[in-house]
Amino acid sequence: MRFRYAMVCSSNQNRSMEAHFLLKRQGLDVASYGTGSHVKLPGPSAREPNVYDFGTPYKQMFDELRRKDPELYKRNGILQMLKRNLNVKLAPQRWQDNAGDGVFDVVMTFEEKVFDSVLEDLNNREQSLMKTILVMNLEVKDNHEEAAIGGRLASELCQEIEGNETWEDTIDDIVAGFEKQQRRKLVYSISFY
Repeated sequence: MRFRYAMVCSSNQNRSMEAHFLLKRQGLDVASYGTGSHVKLPGPSAREPNVYDFGTPYKQMFDELRRKDPELYKRNGILQMLKRNLNVKLAPQRWQDNAGDGVFDVVMTFEEKVFDSVLEDLNNREQSLMKTILVMNLEVKDNHEEAAIGGRLASELCQEIEGNETWEDTIDDIVAGFEKQQRRKLVYSISFY
């Protein structure tokens, strides 16, 4: 493995975890995070989400929602998603609290506001190492079907990056090739640790 990857969405539940699951299965060094203030999962209505603190174990969420309404949460895919998540890691983690997790080479976000939050956080950190970090955004709707597609695309993109000695020399070509082949726009920025 050449690089260390972070997958980031809002709640560290769906999009980032699908990508984390796929990259981990491929043997890449990967972690995942959310940038929101809390973890939110759909509830019985849009006005009644299930809200958890970051760090609440996926198993606890799974057990709680299975007790509340097993049919609803099975039908909307939340129980299956949580089952996948608890097989990847213990609990959702917040990007802004990850400084102790070490440095990453590539961060992939799945929503523009998450991309902006990651860049803002990196810019607010002390940049003592002067090590470059590539932050990319692949816009993915927050539903199970799109997360599966987005996870696969993130995995392909990271494999392409992994195949290069340094991403700094090839990123423009990698992005152009990805956009042409997938017909999806990528936004990226370079920051520093």
